Amino acid sequence: MALFFLILGYALFVFWLLLIARVVVEFIRSFSRDWRPRGATVVILEIIMSVTDPPVKLLRRLIPQLTIGAVRFDLSIMVLLLLAFIGMTWALDYHA
Repeated sequence: MALFFLILGYALFVFWLLLIARVVVEFIRSFSRDWRPRGATVVILEIIMSVTDPPVKLLRRLIPQLTIGAVRFDLSIMVLLLLAFIGMTWALDYHA
């Protein structure tokens, strides 16, 4: 059982890192609209987006965007980052 929680903790850690990479990529896309990735970057970004898209889309349907004036904040990625971190911490603490 300890091995299961160890593997789960490391899988959630990798997922957490992929979510952080997705946030960075989305910031780059929003600040540099003419940026077009080429070569190996396209493959890496496709992996990041295909792994993180299903849970992010699910949470986007469940959690409404926060509107402050003319700005809308998408809280789904932040909630998913928090859940992945809590799950990772819980799994790795239970393993020890």
